Amino acid sequence: MKKRHFGVATFGLVVLIRIAQAQTNDLVHYANTLQGTNSKFELSYGNTYPATSVPFAMNTWTPQTGKNGDGWKYQYFQTKIRGFQQSHQCSSWMNDYAVFSLMPVTGKLVVTDDERATTFSHKNEVAHPDYYRVKLDNDIVTEMTTTERGAHLRFSFPKTGAAYLVLDGYTKMSQVHIVPGERKITGWVNNCRWAPKNFKNYFEIIFDKPFKSYGTWENKKGTIKPNNSTDEGEGKGAYLEFAPGDVVQAKVASSYINAEQATLNVSTELGKFHSFDETRAASTKIWNELFNRVLVEGGTEEQKATFYSCLFRANLFSHRFFELTKEDKPYYFSPYDGKIYDGYMYTDNGFWDTFRAQFPLNTILHPKMQGQYIQALLAAQQQCGWLPSWSCPAETGGMIGNHAISLITDAWVKGIRTVDPEQALKAYYHEANNKGPWGSANGRGYAREYNANGYVPYSKYTQGATAQSLEYAYDDFCGYQLATYTGNEKYMASFGKNMYNYKSMYDPGTRFMRAKDSMGNWIVPFDPLEWGGPYTEGNAWHWQWSVFHDIQGLITLMGGTKNFTAKIDSVFSQPSTIKVGGYGSVIHEMTEMELIKMGQYAHGNQPIQHLIYLYNYAGQPWKSQLLAREVTEKLYNATQNGYPGDEDQGQMSSWYILSALGIYSVCPGTDQYVIGSPIFKKVTLTLENGKKFIIQADNNSKQNVYIQSATLNGKSYTHNWLSHYSITNGGTLRLKMGNKPAYNRGLATEDKPFSVSTLKTK
Repeated sequence: MKKRHFGVATFGLVVLIRIAQAQTNDLVHYANTLQGTNSKFELSYGNTYPATSVPFAMNTWTPQTGKNGDGWKYQYFQTKIRGFQQSHQCSSWMNDYAVFSLMPVTGKLVVTDDERATTFSHKNEVAHPDYYRVKLDNDIVTEMTTTERGAHLRFSFPKTGAAYLVLDGYTKMSQVHIVPGERKITGWVNNCRWAPKNFKNYFEIIFDKPFKSYGTWENKKGTIKPNNSTDEGEGKGAYLEFAPGDVVQAKVASSYINAEQATLNVSTELGKFHSFDETRAASTKIWNELFNRVLVEGGTEEQKATFYSCLFRANLFSHRFFELTKEDKPYYFSPYDGKIYDGYMYTDNGFWDTFRAQFPLNTILHPKMQGQYIQALLAAQQQCGWLPSWSCPAETGGMIGNHAISLITDAWVKGIRTVDPEQALKAYYHEANNKGPWGSANGRGYAREYNANGYVPYSKYTQGATAQSLEYAYDDFCGYQLATYTGNEKYMASFGKNMYNYKSMYDPGTRFMRAKDSMGNWIVPFDPLEWGGPYTEGNAWHWQWSVFHDIQGLITLMGGTKNFTAKIDSVFSQPSTIKVGGYGSVIHEMTEMELIKMGQYAHGNQPIQHLIYLYNYAGQPWKSQLLAREVTEKLYNATQNGYPGDEDQGQMSSWYILSALGIYSVCPGTDQYVIGSPIFKKVTLTLENGKKFIIQADNNSKQNVYIQSATLNGKSYTHNWLSHYSITNGGTLRLKMGNKPAYNRGLATEDKPFSVSTLKTK
């Protein structure tokens, strides 16, 4: 078994030198976009790629080491770069769409991705949110910086040898048109798995140097057509020749709407910048403004690098899918029905991953955007008949649960109220009682059985049935919560019963959540270590805790706090044994659980990521404090091995960011964050409303992980939770830290976080 390393690797020395040179408020250089890129099918350290981007951009730009169409577009251990591509990929398992790439070539003109692939060394690579640079072994230097819908690239060719730039149309159909007199290329690509038939990504590229020669080519056989200016078909591309030694700048932007909008996007986003360095400075400013809104003090340089690298990834997804008219009004091509609409649209996100932390973090940092996002969810529902669950860019139905209602309710209870709640509840009611045409998370399979009996019966046709049932109960709580806040008695009654359905799956004999058949019999044989079957990407040890909305009810079901905390303890004391179960073979999530050596705690995947915070509900908050620090310190770093599993569109990073602040969103759909143990001595959050919230951790250190006492705005504070409004109203949470647990702190009933069965609603 390969040993896993969590220390600072090659990147470390480079970043620390850059950090030492940077000004105090220049935080962007802490973030390493190579974090998590040392991944492959069998083992994920993040399954990320080094995206150059501004926050939540319509597209990103990245170097490409994998072949066209490969979901692993950049792998740290690879030695050749094949291109520099526009990307939208939210998961290696979903693959990318709307891709085209540019690749500089010197000497002989070669065009296919195999032929043009060029070796490079990481020592000649710089990778930050605002800027990517690499010097290839053939002495060509490529630099990239970006805007919301475009990019500015700079290619520096050696003084000897011909200088070519190859545009690759990637997979499926493409069109290119070279305009030598205007030094530009226009065209489109339509490579996409989930999109309407009329989907196209239109692009325009403007160069600052004249072309010596040009032509088109196709990427199946590599056939070249010199002097040809226009071509259309499968895998069509273009090439340009420049003078030897030229330093060529390219401004590029794209549009899903039409070619004219692509031209407008180039003009409005890049036209004001006269040079590459000006564009980069604008991107740097955007990231520094965001990073300074989450200003950390008192940690090590390595901790700051990890923090801001994760903060970068927490602000990549979802992608903006809307564009701006000449009058600066938002409109978009719908990835759901192929029509043009006014307003906002966002895409490239799987809610099964991100409802847990990424969207709750957005409610703190980006409430305005989150309000737009909720509007986009209901617009998507009107356009395709269903609330999204995983968009890429259209609905895929991936994973399980109906978690759009979690996003809507979480926003509503936190004061982000940009939609009609009646419309939202009606949409969710339809979602919860019907099955859609795409995937297991599009609508709800076996809704009738779930409503009648409190669970989805398990059979060979209902893989993941227990996991689905647990998440349906949570989603129904969110529906109930939104109905309660808005006084809608019809939906309160409808969802109020089902939110307790988790009880029907608990077996007191084995003390696990288990699967039942259609007659109500427990499925046998049963082994809690077996993955798959009724459990999605996990086993019974992982899914036992997915009752986010009613942990007190779960405690009661399990026989009280003593049994409950002992069961959590046993998750970590169990051996890290893998039993492949229904999967039939080892999947990467199993390997990642084994490698971290924390028993059956599988932080590399979502179902159990909230577990360590549950001690707060059961009279042992100090254990949550200890484990929060252990996980953040042990399992995350800023290197290519930076994550303990798939990063998943910002979820893994958002878990880290919230936990580093000392809080976590155990139950989105409430206004509470459960308290852990902050990493830094001081964090200053600057909110969109202009107010500041400070988390001050006196005496904080690697050893002093336990909260001894706390004050909120100068008043004694014993709760194991913090309200959203305490943050957004501004103020100071001051913690006194120590190296021993404060066993008698935070034990009162009112100190426990929200559970619906205790009737703590609003």
